[in-house]
Amino acid sequence: MSLNIVQRLIPEWGTTYGPSGDGPFPAIMLLHGSEGAWSGWSHRNAVILAAQGFLAFPFGYSNGGNVWNAGSIIDCPLDRSVEALNALRQFAYSDTRIGLYGMSRGAEHALLLASLMARDEISGLPEAIAAHSPPDVICGGFDSTLFRDTGDPGWRAWDGSHRAWTWKGTSETLLPTTPIEVDRYPGPLFLSHGTADRMWSVEMTKRMEKRLKAHDRTPDVHYYDGEDHVLGIAAENIHQELLISFFERHLCGD
Repeated sequence: MSLNIVQRLIPEWGTTYGPSGDGPFPAIMLLHGSEGAWSGWSHRNAVILAAQGFLAFPFGYSNGGNVWNAGSIIDCPLDRSVEALNALRQFAYSDTRIGLYGMSRGAEHALLLASLMARDEISGLPEAIAAHSPPDVICGGFDSTLFRDTGDPGWRAWDGSHRAWTWKGTSETLLPTTPIEVDRYPGPLFLSHGTADRMWSVEMTKRMEKRLKAHDRTPDVHYYDGEDHVLGIAAENIHQELLISFFERHLCGD
């Protein structure tokens, strides 16, 4: 029996998951959260997208880490993410249309990256972006070795003394609590959030939605009633259907 989902390597960048055959396929770059590149969640999401006909590329941007340790999101160069997008766009199995999908810190990453690319008129903007449980501001650096459960002494979701991102070699314009200028991105946006999220408040997505609509934008927004930062099974199924429909509309067809 032949494989329906095939792994393919983008040399020097990493593994993709996609349908069997020669393609080209509509492609999506996935950005993990603070769980890090090694946890497997972004690869699991990539397999789901591959089963629906997409070429999915989980891009590991965090620093260090291994199968036991998530590593850190400190001074991660967003310029490298631009290079990764370009590498996916030039990959032989990729269609000309590229999507970007991030969750949590990956959602922050996706929206911030797109806003900076649009602001600085850098070519290669993704044709569509989906962000689940995003903050609407730049957050501080994250070190997995310092993370504790909510309520434990020293608990922190991010560290304001470190900066998460750099752009063109500096983090000076990417200070924590700076609003993400998501309205700069001209393409279609999918935003989703659980209403009972205990990590990033749903009010963040509501503020982002309000900001976009004030700029005459019509984002595709979904709120999952009673759901936390990580969705339950029923809500996850609904989310995947909505997400796949969004990318099919904007990356597939004529």
